Amino acid sequence: MRKVWVAESIQYLSEEIREFESEYADKTWEDYQDDKKLQKLVDRTVENILTALIEICGTILVEEGIGVDSYGDALKKSAKLLGFSEEEQDNLSRLAIQRNRLAHRYLNFRWQVIKMFGEQKNLIVKLVTRILERERKDRI
Repeated sequence: MRKVWVAESIQYLSEEIREFESEYADKTWEDYQDDKKLQKLVDRTVENILTALIEICGTILVEEGIGVDSYGDALKKSAKLLGFSEEEQDNLSRLAIQRNRLAHRYLNFRWQVIKMFGEQKNLIVKLVTRILERERKDRI
């Protein structure tokens, strides 16, 4: 059952990333500032991606018997488990803070979150790819 949940969560996360890429990645601060509907859509999409990523990582760590102290710790420890560099671990960990800024509607930080997500998106994709590889190995 857990394997199915992780696979479905990764599928959802992947769809959200594709939506971000096709609909929002090229938006500017001005686009974002001038369109309240766009703000809500971008914010929610990025929040969904980061929340799903945290949940997936947390599930993997529970399975491994690894405890965490925070969302950031879950991302960092998952990245470490999957062989990421310390810098990559730290970058992923900082995304949890950004997710909280969106989730709690810290208005002054939303565009900063979107920019940081865009800058770290490839790292997120790399993490998801490693998780998928791990899941495939576990099935064999």
